[in-house]
Amino acid sequence: MKISKEVKVGIITTLAIGCFIYGFNFLKGRDLFSSQRKFYAVYNNIDGLVEANPLMINGFKVGIVGKIVLANDTTGNVIVTLLLDNDVKVPNNTVAKVISSDILGSKAVELKMGSGLVYAEDGDTLKSDRENNLGESVNKIVAPLQKKASDLLSSIDSVMIVVQQVFDENARANLSKSFESIKLAITSLTTTSYRLDTMVLSEKYKISSILSKANTLATTLANNSDKLNNVINNFSNISDSLAKSNLISAINNADVVLGQANSIFTKINTGQGTMGMLINNDSLYRKLDKSSADLDKLLNDLRINPERYVRVSVFGRKDRNKPKE
Repeated sequence: MKISKEVKVGIITTLAIGCFIYGFNFLKGRDLFSSQRKFYAVYNNIDGLVEANPLMINGFKVGIVGKIVLANDTTGNVIVTLLLDNDVKVPNNTVAKVISSDILGSKAVELKMGSGLVYAEDGDTLKSDRENNLGESVNKIVAPLQKKASDLLSSIDSVMIVVQQVFDENARANLSKSFESIKLAITSLTTTSYRLDTMVLSEKYKISSILSKANTLATTLANNSDKLNNVINNFSNISDSLAKSNLISAINNADVVLGQANSIFTKINTGQGTMGMLINNDSLYRKLDKSSADLDKLLNDLRINPERYVRVSVFGRKDRNKPKE
């Protein structure tokens, strides 16, 4: 079968157009014969990111940047489509970060893989982030340097003011006096040092004896450390026993008893009660003394003349009421 020239031209033209379309998309990073999943990320600034920029994971290209459009609101945010190969699993907490891929400022999107076990599906929106651009990085570096330079200039200004004051005539005179005072102080320190050296030389035997005794004392303490520990433990036990005893209650009770005794003695001193009247009223004492003397006389009379008080009958008791014959 003979093919006409028109058919051949049509076939060649169709193939050329197809190759052109495929090549154009291939140069833009699109593979027409591979299926890709779409994810989205929203940025407030994409720093020059354009379509067909690479989409990478740890520096490895796994897709490309797709369509970039402005959001239909007043925020000015930019919605970026991310075309990812199907064989890559992306956790739903993955972050799509805009980075610089080379020193010339070319941009790319780096997927910072999350740690979740739930994976994002086709059409999901990922979290977004971006690294600082050159201007922001320079500002972060320059701002501290600028502050340090400003502080340095202030310090230099202060130093210059001090230098000007030093070179003033009065300041030079004061400075000369200061150096003279420093010289005198150094001379005094030298004299003191010499005196100390002399004292140490003259008293070295005493110092040696003191150090020897101190060493002996330290050795004795070290050798008797067990006894010292026992003493400390005994004191600790005594203090624990005192702390656990009802010492406070006993002291309070003693305080109450002393208060009551004080009240009793106060009443006695003021003549209240029997004891107070006995101590403070001498008439009672005189009466007791007189009664004691009378009792003594009575006992003596009873001893000398018992028949006055006691009658003894050998033949029986006589009737007192019976008249005498």
